Amino acid sequence: MFKKGLLNSLYIISLGAISSYSLPPYNYFIINFITFSLFFIFLFNKKKKLSNNKSFFKYGWYFGFGYFLFSLYWIAISLTFDQSFQFLIPLAVVLLPTLLALFYGLMTYLFSIFYSENITISFLIFSILFGVIEFIRGSIFTGFPWNLISFSFSDSINFIQILSVIGTYSFNLFCISLFTIPAVFILRNSRKEIIVCFIFILVSIYFLVFGHIRNNNFESIKSIKNSYKIRALSSNISLDRFYSKQDELKIIEELIDLSAPERKKPTVFLWPEGIIPDSYLSNINKYKDLFSNSFGEDDIIIIGLKSTELKENEDLFFNSMAVFNNKLDLIQNYNKVDLVPFGEFIPFKNIFGLIGFKTITNEYQSFSSGSIRKPLNIKNDKIDLNLLPLICYEIIYSGKLSKDKNFDYIINISEDGWFGNSIGPKQHFSHSIFRSIESGKYIIRSSNNGISAVINPIGIIEQSVKFGSKGFVEHSESKVIKPTLFMLYGNIIFLILILLYIFLLFSFIKLRNE
Repeated sequence: MFKKGLLNSLYIISLGAISSYSLPPYNYFIINFITFSLFFIFLFNKKKKLSNNKSFFKYGWYFGFGYFLFSLYWIAISLTFDQSFQFLIPLAVVLLPTLLALFYGLMTYLFSIFYSENITISFLIFSILFGVIEFIRGSIFTGFPWNLISFSFSDSINFIQILSVIGTYSFNLFCISLFTIPAVFILRNSRKEIIVCFIFILVSIYFLVFGHIRNNNFESIKSIKNSYKIRALSSNISLDRFYSKQDELKIIEELIDLSAPERKKPTVFLWPEGIIPDSYLSNINKYKDLFSNSFGEDDIIIIGLKSTELKENEDLFFNSMAVFNNKLDLIQNYNKVDLVPFGEFIPFKNIFGLIGFKTITNEYQSFSSGSIRKPLNIKNDKIDLNLLPLICYEIIYSGKLSKDKNFDYIINISEDGWFGNSIGPKQHFSHSIFRSIESGKYIIRSSNNGISAVINPIGIIEQSVKFGSKGFVEHSESKVIKPTLFMLYGNIIFLILILLYIFLLFSFIKLRNE
């Protein structure tokens, strides 16, 4: 009995681990048709033999543990830069998959409760529960919507155009169903199951056709030449600067050289997150002469900096994005709203602080969260535009961009050096593709030790700097499209789709009872 239980656990962990290779940068989405179907078949057949619902929790946990262990191992790399963190590496490698796998355990436990011997009904229950649990995972507390199974299609540009209508969570729900369809076909008892399979295949074909038409329509739109350029830097400055005193002036001079100011055409320069390690928003003006001598009077420089605010006799620290003119006069700034757990703040500090957890950044001090995200209005004699700021991690949230929809571009600055030459920065970048399609907006991304790029409103990468290289990307011509349905209504669409699934579920239950 013990041997059989061990084999079952290893089998389910293996299915989750194999599924992780469907995610970026591999994108072997075809394997999910095998792993998800085998997982569903295992649960369906197991439930026929077992009446103990509690035992089903472990099966979902096994799958989730394998899935997240192999897709998120790279997070431990962030703990290698400082010796005081290195004792936490084994804990970090195991703890995060352990915690995230709890969501999948809850899903399979609920599946065992609502299970039906009817294959179609169980299939719909499995899809609904899995889709809702993934939404909860991305929303509860701070949320961690990383590596939804839908990201396995991040390279399939035509197929994911439906994001502009239904958004990521709705698409993720559909993907769960689609990957489980082979199991329905294998377990079928009647023609009804074949019809269900056929319906999902037809919907998939519709998504492909919709995407093809949308891409062709976008290509036919005439580009508008802007009176300004947006130039996003891709630097490759080592993170050693956080732990050893480097010449800050030398770093800034390197960034200015990389920016290659021309002074001829007004340019918005976008620099990466936290790129100037020792200066704060309050004292950056000490480099005023250097900037005014380097940039033109109509140029705008956007820099990722730390900032402080005194509130109730307490110094609050913020991860900020600041907009300057060439004299380093502050035009506007934005304080990051969605912070990275353990990287920028410690959740449940009273608990995790006792076992040695502290933030990786900001000299171990937690950042405070900004109050609201709204577009930055940049206006001078030559430039007039609204930019929606997203700092690093904030790009991963679907349906949380901004209540104010009046912006021209999304700008994303990031520091991806914490994860070295791993799959982490590439997974992070894939979120930008999803956000561009959802919003119907260009995303201009500046990253240190990551991927900098210009991504158009249909998710095509128009320009990029190769990972591990330095340079810049530049945007000067735009195509404007109508606001997407998802941009207008957000995750209300996910709720509607869940209700549609529930309607189908009860319809099949009624048909079965008649």
